[in-house]
Amino acid sequence: MLVDFAKEYQANILVRGLRAVSDFEYEFQLANMNRRLMPELETVFLTPAEENSFISSTIVKEVALHNGDVSQFVDPVITQALIEKFGQR
Repeated sequence: MLVDFAKEYQANILVRGLRAVSDFEYEFQLANMNRRLMPELETVFLTPAEENSFISSTIVKEVALHNGDVSQFVDPVITQALIEKFGQR
């Protein structure tokens, strides 16, 4: 669980991203549960720049699965990991 990870690394702030208003309800529930399990853990929500608001891990994985170039959406380390996972045809 995330709170176990936070305790192990003595973290007290969790940064989460909200792409759309529809993300808020789920993220709010998670933040409240995390706070119940670890009261000192604060959750901070950040919103992306408009040009990045459509990017999600699901979409990036789908592009990678079909041999698309994801380098403009993720860090080079992640690009390489996706190539290793899904292969490059």
